[in-house]
Amino acid sequence: MCMDNFNNSIQSLIEGAGWLAPALFILIHLIRPFLFLPVIVVCIAGGVLFGFVEGAVLSFIGLSLMSLIFYKLVSRFPRFREGVARLKTKILHDRTITVSQVMVLRVMPFVHFHLLSLYLMEMTDGFKSYMYYSGLGVILPAVLYTAFGEAITEFPWYVVSLFMLLLAAVYALLGRIHQMNIEGSKS
Repeated sequence: MCMDNFNNSIQSLIEGAGWLAPALFILIHLIRPFLFLPVIVVCIAGGVLFGFVEGAVLSFIGLSLMSLIFYKLVSRFPRFREGVARLKTKILHDRTITVSQVMVLRVMPFVHFHLLSLYLMEMTDGFKSYMYYSGLGVILPAVLYTAFGEAITEFPWYVVSLFMLLLAAVYALLGRIHQMNIEGSKS
């Protein structure tokens, strides 16, 4: 119900914006964290308002710009970085994860976007590398949520649960492979 109201409000706003609609939609991606909206909600709105291709491209641009802004904020404001690092410790207990696991977690609807961005920052050696992996990491959510987001929200709870279990299994498998590689390189 809340998501329907959000989609209707955004649709009215976008339709009234005319040729500025794509820029306004990207701006919505950028202010999304301040509105406490999950990524999936905005991507679904993009699919409804712009169609699959344009919605996915605009969501990719918006999410990539959000990653860029996050990097700049964390680099310039140590207190902001400390806050996200505390959240990371609280939620994931300073668990070491791989870039591929971050990519899988980015597809999970309610995993904190900026928490994963912090992981990417810690794993990469600079801005260029961070933006490369961050860009790769937002392609799949932008495409999936735009194309299938509306359908996913209409699936029965058990289908959504099965999908989440499948993603969790892929995440765990990638962790085991990474651990085996570490142990193998020590031998």
